[in-house]
Amino acid sequence: MSLNGWAGPLAAGYREPVLIDDLKDRRYLLTARPWWSLLHLAVTAVLAAPVAFGFWMLMLPWLVAGQDVTEGREPPAAVVVLILTSAFLFAAAGPAVALPLAAVERRRLRLPAPHRPLMSGPVAWFVARYREESTWRAVAYAVLLALAAPLLVLGATLLAVVEAVLLFSPWIAEWRLGDLVIHGGPESVPFMFLGLAGLPLVLYLAGAVAALHTALARRLLGGTDVLRDQLTEVSLSRARLVDAFDAERRRIERDLHDGAQHRLTSLTLQLGMARLDLPGDSPAAEPLGRAHDQAKELMVVLRDLVHGIRPQTLADLGLPAALWELAANSPVPVAVDADAIAGRLPERVETTAYFVAAEALTNVAKHARAASVQVRLTRSGEAIVLEILDDGRGGADPARGSGLTGLADRVAAAGGKLLLASPSGGPTLLRVEL
Repeated sequence: MSLNGWAGPLAAGYREPVLIDDLKDRRYLLTARPWWSLLHLAVTAVLAAPVAFGFWMLMLPWLVAGQDVTEGREPPAAVVVLILTSAFLFAAAGPAVALPLAAVERRRLRLPAPHRPLMSGPVAWFVARYREESTWRAVAYAVLLALAAPLLVLGATLLAVVEAVLLFSPWIAEWRLGDLVIHGGPESVPFMFLGLAGLPLVLYLAGAVAALHTALARRLLGGTDVLRDQLTEVSLSRARLVDAFDAERRRIERDLHDGAQHRLTSLTLQLGMARLDLPGDSPAAEPLGRAHDQAKELMVVLRDLVHGIRPQTLADLGLPAALWELAANSPVPVAVDADAIAGRLPERVETTAYFVAAEALTNVAKHARAASVQVRLTRSGEAIVLEILDDGRGGADPARGSGLTGLADRVAAAGGKLLLASPSGGPTLLRVEL
């Protein structure tokens, strides 16, 4: 039968054991959670028994050698050979034992599978699994389970025996409590009440142990590899979307510049020539003049639109020159310090930094009531740092729709960080690391 075939019955009808937060519920003892926790611990003991047996068999040579060393003797050659053999068996067979155990535990606890799917043969499958972090986390889980299981089983057995003796003490003819010999019947009724009083403590203890085991299993057996791959793929996908968006912006800018803007320029020239050839007292002179003026205004609007989509200065001269152009067109005086950047930067970095600066200067002009702005572009190791500092009233809040959230998303998609400090009363500092 396959692993899933025999793991299924263990999970069928099986509820997740109690969690730490559930123990704080005052109705905990009135629910079925304590009994499901006992079932969880019983199943865990069954699963841990063969693993613990194999682990301690491999540990025997090490224990013998440790005893010899502590008593000042050298371990015999046979013990050394057994130590090397056990180390080899642990490294070779440890993952082969831990992976099925981890699969059953994930099925019980409804955890996602952490391994990447592989379609190759068994040899490649084992090689890939041995290289995965999640495999060795499963080995660590199996080792911890093998170490703790004997002690927990022994403690649980003793506790269960003591609890059973106390509860059924009136029906036991004679029993001992240390050196004290106690006869059954009415003499043992107080001990029965003591067992009843201790039963809630036993149930809480079982729930706590089950909750700790669940937390350990989730920590070590959770889908870390797959989750890491998914996060990486999301980051790469977001970066690809940003690149595709920028490429589309460049295409739109090129089409507007080479198509619509060129035709509008030609139309404006033709209207101007027709206006010169038309007599001033002609009935068509006034409408033609208005059409010519509107065409010139539309040229300005289209030029600004093209510039906003993809500034020609940024494409031709780079980020420092584009920042100086932004400063020249800002209604608020802007001082630019970009001397630390020489040469061109990667296109995504330049585009992201430019639009952050443009949006920041727009926000300053609209909301900050600032008298001056400082824009500083520097290097910090392999990164560039863009800082926009204004002396305005401060209190910038991304929740107010100032475009800061969109900027943060764009910076994050480019693999950078956006930091904002804007106390009430100012100043406001926007820092971008790319």
